[in-house]
Amino acid sequence: MSTCARAALDLREPLAGTAATARTWLLIEQPGPWGARALTASRLDAALGAALEAAADSTGVRVALIRRPGRRPAGPGGTRVLAAHTLPGHAWTRTARLADPEALRALDLTALGAGDPASFEALGGVAYDGPPLALVCTNGKRDTCCAVLGRPLAEELALTAPESVWEITHLGGHRFSPTLLVLPHGYAYGRSSAPEVKEILRATAAGEVVVTGARGRSCWDRPGQAAELALRERLSGAGPDDLSVTGTEGAAPRWKVALTHRDGRRWRVTVAEGASHPPRPESCGGTPAAPRRMDVVAVRQL
Repeated sequence: MSTCARAALDLREPLAGTAATARTWLLIEQPGPWGARALTASRLDAALGAALEAAADSTGVRVALIRRPGRRPAGPGGTRVLAAHTLPGHAWTRTARLADPEALRALDLTALGAGDPASFEALGGVAYDGPPLALVCTNGKRDTCCAVLGRPLAEELALTAPESVWEITHLGGHRFSPTLLVLPHGYAYGRSSAPEVKEILRATAAGEVVVTGARGRSCWDRPGQAAELALRERLSGAGPDDLSVTGTEGAAPRWKVALTHRDGRRWRVTVAEGASHPPRPESCGGTPAAPRRMDVVAVRQL
């Protein structure tokens, strides 16, 4: 059976610049089945899910549901919730257990998106001090590839790193399945195998960034994601906090992205938007189209 992931792989569609954009992730544990729009089609109260989705609009916060692989029930002590801010130099991850998820209505999502965890801490949130987290998209109601490719990856990873692995409802880019988000730094990856993800987790724990298979860091816009990854490929040993996107000028189909190293070096990266040909479905069963792609055409040190 032809799938969107198979078509994108066969046509060598590039990964860079395709990650979901979010400065802060709000992740709510919700075992059980998920619908295509999981915040309002799961065992989470639909009114609460809709309220959080609406409140997050234009705040830089992305809300998603998570669960442990293998249909494991939630742990004791209430609903597990994670909040993670991903800007370099300011990244943090908090965790909380809530007796009632309705408490999430009190969150200041604008402040969370800006990197202020105070409202999450007011709900009992504390600093997360565990291993790096791999959140694998497995929502088959969203796209077949996420289930067929994502679930086996999550289950295999959970055999050796059970505390590091979660399933997540939606990361975008079904055609790059299996896809995952790695916290605390917010890099997204696609077409990942279990050995590759284990190396990504090892590198993340060691303060390193794996560029191979990366789609981008979610805190940047898509031209910024492509520019940052292209620069990382040219630099040796740049850590997650070493490079920042400091500005993006222009509009589609061409941008100039400014990047700064914390040692003071600066670059200007030119990114052009193109179309991936020939047309292919962006989701299984979808109408073939020419997906947009981000191509780095110049990297200049200032």
